[in-house]
Amino acid sequence: MIDDETRYRAVDSRDARFDGVFFTAVRTTGIYCRPSCPAATPKRINCTFFATAAAAQGAGFRACRRCRPDSVPGSPEWNHRADLVGRAVRLIGDGVVDREGVAGLADRLGYSARQVQRQLTAELGAGPLALARAQRAQTARLLLQTTALPVTEVAFAAGFASVRQFNDTVREVYDRTPSGLRSENATGHPKAATPGTITLRLAYRGALDSDHLLDFLALRAVPGVEEVVAGDRPGVRTYRRTLALPYGHAVAEVDGLAAADPPTRGWLDCRLTLTDLRDLTTAVHRLRVLFDLDADPDAVDEQLGADGVLGAAVRSRPGVRSPGHVDPHELAVRAVLGQQITVAAARTLAARLSERYGVELPEPSGGLRLLFPTPQALAEAADEDLAMPASRRRALRGLCAALAGAGAGAETGAGAGAADVGDVGSAEGGGRGGVSVGSGVAVGVRLDAGVDREEAAAALLALPGIGPWTVGYLRMRALADPDVFLPGDAGVRHGLQRLGRPGDPAAAAAAARAWAPWRSYAVHRLWLAAGTPAPASAPESTPRRAARRATDGLDEVGVRA
Repeated sequence: MIDDETRYRAVDSRDARFDGVFFTAVRTTGIYCRPSCPAATPKRINCTFFATAAAAQGAGFRACRRCRPDSVPGSPEWNHRADLVGRAVRLIGDGVVDREGVAGLADRLGYSARQVQRQLTAELGAGPLALARAQRAQTARLLLQTTALPVTEVAFAAGFASVRQFNDTVREVYDRTPSGLRSENATGHPKAATPGTITLRLAYRGALDSDHLLDFLALRAVPGVEEVVAGDRPGVRTYRRTLALPYGHAVAEVDGLAAADPPTRGWLDCRLTLTDLRDLTTAVHRLRVLFDLDADPDAVDEQLGADGVLGAAVRSRPGVRSPGHVDPHELAVRAVLGQQITVAAARTLAARLSERYGVELPEPSGGLRLLFPTPQALAEAADEDLAMPASRRRALRGLCAALAGAGAGAETGAGAGAADVGDVGSAEGGGRGGVSVGSGVAVGVRLDAGVDREEAAAALLALPGIGPWTVGYLRMRALADPDVFLPGDAGVRHGLQRLGRPGDPAAAAAAARAWAPWRSYAVHRLWLAAGTPAPASAPESTPRRAARRATDGLDEVGVRA
C-alpha cells in the first residue's frame, strides 16, 4: 500500500511505473490523469487519488485527452492477489459482467452480489457495474478511433445496452460526443490494412524482453493453431494464433520489439480480426495475460537482481516476463499431452489432435487454420488418436471430463491401488514431479480468471494422473500466479547447476525462499540459464552422461539432459 504523499511524489516526477496503479484527479480542472501525464504538475492541495479509473469517473472527473489514462496497463496488484477483490477484477477484465451480469460474477466468485458490490466499492471506490462501464468506454474509444464501424454498431460491440447509454457514457468519460471522439483520433494508431481487423497497442510498464516471450511461444507453437513469423517491420517477429472466444473466434497478431526499439518502449503492436466485435474486450484481456503485460518488472527485477544466484542474469537481461495463456483449458490439455516426451513430440501430438478434433476456420489466415480442440471433444477421442501410454490417456480423458463439467469419474487404469507412475513433468514446461494413478473420482475443475487458486489446485490434484508438477505449471501459466516454484523441474535443476549451485529439489526450494513473491519469474530465469552454453569446466565422463540421460526428465528446451 502507498500513501497519498508517495503518490504525489510519483506524479511530480512523472513516474510511469505507477501508471495503472492509481489515478490522479485534479479538482480545479475536473480531469483525471495517469501519474506520468506530461501536463504541468497540479498543486498537492488540488489532487485526489483513486485506485481505478471507474472510481474517478464515478466522482465526476473526465479522462485527460493528453495522457489517455484509460489506456494504461492494469495494476500488477491483480496478478498476485487471491482474495475476492483480486479475483473479481480479473473476471471483470475478462468481460464476465458484460456477458453474465453482476449475478453471474457473484455466482462465479461464490459470494452474494451484495457482498461483491460492498467489497469492491470499499476498496476500489467503484462497484462491478462501474468497473465494467469504464472498460466499455475504453473499448468504445478504441473502436471509434481504429475502425470505420457505424456509431450504432460500436455501441453494441462495446457492450452497451443502448445507444443512449453509449452516448451518455462517452460524453461523461471523454467530454466528447462519439463522432467528436472519432474525428480526434489522438492515439495515432495506424488504420488496419485488412478489412475487419482492429489495430491497437498493448501497453506495458517498465522493460520487456520480447525475445524471451517469442522464443518461449515459438518453441511450443502448435501448427495450424499458432505460429511465430517475420513481422512487417525489419527485425520484428510476430506471434499469431487463433482464439476461441465467448461469441465467436479471432485471429490475433502481436509484434515483438525490434532490436532498435528500447525495451521500455511502452507498447506492443497488436491486430485482431474478430468474427464478433463483442469479443474485443475479452480478446485483449487474454492477450495481456499471455504476454504478462500488467506485471511490474521493476519490482521483480529489483528483488531477483539483489540475489546472489540470479543477480547477474537479471542485470544483463531485464524485463523477463512469466507468460500466461489465452485459454487455461487448452494449456491444461497440452501439459498432460507433453508428459514424459520432448517439446517437439508434444507439439506434434497436439497438432495431430487439432487436425482431428479442432474446428477449422472458415478461411485460413496464413498458417492458421484451426481452433484448438475443446475438452469436450478430447474427452471422447478415440484410442488410436491418443498416441501415448495408457496411464496418460486416462489422465487426459479424466482432465477433459472434469474441465468439460461432465461429472464422470476418470478411468481407473489397473483398478484399486494402481501403482504410482509419476507425473514426469510436461514438455510444455520441461520438468518432473509425482502423481498417482488410482481409482477415479468425479471432480469438476474450474480454471477461469476468477477461480480460487488453492481450490483449483486441490481439484486438479484429486484427478488421477495429475501431480504437483503439473499443478504448479498450471498455476504459473493458466492461473497467472507470479509466485510458483517447481523444485523438481529438470530445467530448474540444470539452470541452478549452470549457475554453480546445487540443483536437487531440497536445495532448489531453499534457494527459492529468497525469491518470493516472484518465484514464477525465477523459474523462467533458471530455464533461460539452462538453455545457455555450459560454463567452462571439466567435461563429464561418457558413462556419467549416459546414466544421467537414462534417469533425467527433459530440460526447458526440450532435449534430453
